[in-house]
This record gives sequence, C-alpha cells and structure tokens, in this order.
Amino acid sequence: MCLSLAFAQAAASNAPLTLPPAQEQRAVAIQKNLRCPLCDTGESIADSRSDISIKMRESVREQIADGRSDSEIYTFFSQRYGNFVLLDPPKTGRNLLLWGGPLLALAGGGAALWAFLRRRDTGPVAAAQATPDAEPYDSYLEQVRRDTGGGGA
Repeated sequence: MCLSLAFAQAAASNAPLTLPPAQEQRAVAIQKNLRCPLCDTGESIADSRSDISIKMRESVREQIADGRSDSEIYTFFSQRYGNFVLLDPPKTGRNLLLWGGPLLALAGGGAALWAFLRRRDTGPVAAAQATPDAEPYDSYLEQVRRDTGGGGA
C-alpha cells in the first residue's frame, strides 16, 4: 500500500500543472516571448523540446498559479538567464543601440543618398542641359540646320 502511494505521488508530481483557460492562454503567451537558452535557432520555449524549456514552461505555469504578473515572470527569467532569454528585450540602456541602431543607419543612408543625388543634379550634366548652344562645333550639324531651316535643337 505504501508503495502504491509513493508511485501515485510521483506520478502526480510529474503531471503538468493544469490552469484555467484564461491563465493557460496567458502562460502560452509568456512562453512564446521567452527564448530557449540552449537552442541555437532562437526558438521560444513554447516550441522547443529541450529539457530546460520543459522546466521553464513548468516554472511559468507555477508562477502564474502563484499570482505573479507578466513583468515579474519576465524579470525572474531575465535575472536567471540574462536579457538574451527575452525575445522582446526591454528598450532601455544598452538595448537602445540594438533598437535604434538600424533606424539611425537607415536615416544616415537616406541622407547620404539624398546628398549624392542632389549633388549630381547640380553637376556638369545639369549645366550642359541648361545651355543648349554649348555644343561642340559640328560642321555636319550646322549644314543640316541651314538646309532644314532650323536654328535650334
């Protein structure tokens, strides 16, 4: 009888924690925002089958059952594994470079392109287009103009 009780308790402790539907949806949303620390592909713990991801999913469920908020759960995992574990890292401190760097590079590239195109429009090509009589002398072209009665291009 003691042996069957021990097996029943072991089976109960290995069974995943069941949550009400609203809390289960919240747990899945949090799990999708946490990265598996071992997976090289950067998949979330909701999609990963590694042992650590399974333990992290259980921990998320336990913390939700204990009444912790989403930010408290994210902070818990961030303190334990670093900001790497967050698929959406906070936009503060050094992380601002990660978020703002691509935008600054895009703005700088756009400004450089604009300056290049603007300089190109005011270069010698634009000056040649502005004065049509600045063509080099061509005797054949002059003969055609006299024969056709056209003075300009």
